[in-house]
Amino acid sequence: MVIKSLDTIRPVIGSELDEFEVRFREAMKSTVPLLDKITYYLIKRRGKQLRPMLVFFSAGLSGKINDSTYRAAALIELLHNASLVHDDVVDDTYRRRGAFSINALWKNKVAVLVGDYLLSRGLLLAVNDKEYQLLELVSMAVKKMSEGELLQIEKTRKLNITESEYFEIIKNKTASLVASCCASGLASTGAGEEAVKRMWTMGELLGTAFQIKDDLLDYETGIDIGKPTGNDLKEKKMSLPLIFALEQASYAEKKKILGSIKNKAADKETIGQVLRFVNEKKGLEYAREKMYEYREKSKLMLNDFPDSAYKTAFTQLIEFVTERDR
Repeated sequence: MVIKSLDTIRPVIGSELDEFEVRFREAMKSTVPLLDKITYYLIKRRGKQLRPMLVFFSAGLSGKINDSTYRAAALIELLHNASLVHDDVVDDTYRRRGAFSINALWKNKVAVLVGDYLLSRGLLLAVNDKEYQLLELVSMAVKKMSEGELLQIEKTRKLNITESEYFEIIKNKTASLVASCCASGLASTGAGEEAVKRMWTMGELLGTAFQIKDDLLDYETGIDIGKPTGNDLKEKKMSLPLIFALEQASYAEKKKILGSIKNKAADKETIGQVLRFVNEKKGLEYAREKMYEYREKSKLMLNDFPDSAYKTAFTQLIEFVTERDR
């Protein structure tokens, strides 16, 4: 069955997600009116609840969802939202998920301070309840995300990312956050160190598949994907379909395409030219193959756990990651 909506999966942890939203709003509260106003705005425009779902499904695989699980989900959401607020400042982004970003409405100084506040709330949430293992897992993800972002910035300047470097970037930048969700969820139930490590690896595989799907969505036309086609090209980001296509091209073709991206990346004609080039060189087909490869590897790792409603829903969630249309 092709899963294109989370609506069929959510009911398995519906009551837990409702309870989480209450606890998460409480964790965001401040006595400063401006902060309360901004955090309320952030809560209202949050997305699919994918990260909390990963935490709860992971906890449900081998244990019982408990207070530690809720703290894990809140900690990850707080640190993730802090990173998004800071990213928008760094990238001069004024829209996110179709709404104005914090820096667009309240300027950069306030946005940076809000990001710092969310980070501190997450750290205090873990420290106050002595959730040191959860703090370690999530801190590792933040470290890797920063390293991945900096490596991508370095490589974007020269437009010389190899396929192995691409996978290193997304393993750190995107997959580490998914890995921390999965590992933290399992850790919250008291699972052993080796099991938590394997769940981290499972999350890395799933996160890699997720990022490749994002890359594909940026190239695929004819559907509403929530962001302009060719968005990565405009920002001169080298993703897997383009990297593979360039590897198949002659020296002259490669030089022409890279020159166009370097000098006219935001030009509609350039975007069209690159999209056609990637399609002709079967870059999309190759990226899909790699995406499914990572997806299947992540699904296989769920075989370590007994059958349950959580395991079934988790498998469906993995399917959703690669079949979604936005």
